[in-house]
Amino acid sequence: MAALQYVTWQLPMTSELFLQYIFAGLTYGIIYAIVAIGFNIIYNTTGIINFAQGEFVMLGGMIAISLNPLMPLPLAIVLAVLITMMVGALIEIVFIRWLDKPSVLRLIIITIGISILIREAALHIWGEGIRSLPYFIGNEVSSVSILGTRISPQVLWVMGVCTVMVILLSLFFRYTLMGQKMQACAANRTAATLCGINTRNMVTLSFMLSAGIGALAGCVMSPITYTQYDGGTGLAIKGFTVAIMGGLGNSMGAVAAGLLLGLLEAFSVSVLPLAFQDAISISILLVILFVRPHGLFGRRDTAALKEF
Repeated sequence: MAALQYVTWQLPMTSELFLQYIFAGLTYGIIYAIVAIGFNIIYNTTGIINFAQGEFVMLGGMIAISLNPLMPLPLAIVLAVLITMMVGALIEIVFIRWLDKPSVLRLIIITIGISILIREAALHIWGEGIRSLPYFIGNEVSSVSILGTRISPQVLWVMGVCTVMVILLSLFFRYTLMGQKMQACAANRTAATLCGINTRNMVTLSFMLSAGIGALAGCVMSPITYTQYDGGTGLAIKGFTVAIMGGLGNSMGAVAAGLLLGLLEAFSVSVLPLAFQDAISISILLVILFVRPHGLFGRRDTAALKEF
């Protein structure tokens, strides 16, 4: 998170520093929320907790970085998102579709295995090097002034694109026929099948949609967070923590939980060394699982369909 210029431990809190923490927390919080929403899209349609979700973010960034020298940046991002969506569909068709009423533990192990396979494939393709896309506007030294605080324009891109994604997904599930079919599949797959809905295709679509939003998030965040073959693992942990905090299946709850976790992490560096930042997420996850396993904003019947 050094790319957002988190300041060093125990500096005196000033108004400018406070605002920098706020922007850093909101930026990473909305990224965590997007990853958590990817978890929720697949969970709501299939009941599967996809621990390979963070790898979709990594793949989106890496593929766009590889394509960028060959074409304009917007086209590279679009193709990266489409390719990652195809990877998501392939994962569902090859590893998930043929299973007959698998147990939750079996599905968790499968998705963890998929995550490892994707990560190892990325290591062989791109190596261990840290890469990044160019800034969409300006460069790493460019900044804009907001309330007296200097912020990179890419931070605004991250917050803006991720916010638009959340809004569009909400409209998709609420008002489109395809979104309603996916919700019907989540609510009662047998009834949805009797109504003529191809539930297998809906499951594949959920993987594609989840992969697509993850890939787009990976592209817009790459210039400031950089991209590495193993970067998806940490994001998956943070995204799962946010999904649990928000109530598994509750995507609007995930947005609130993501922003909360991002702000907690940002302000934690004022009292704890940066090395302890990841431990905060794990600690929150453990506390939530022990005290309120259905999440801060969820109901006890987390297996039921949640309104997006």
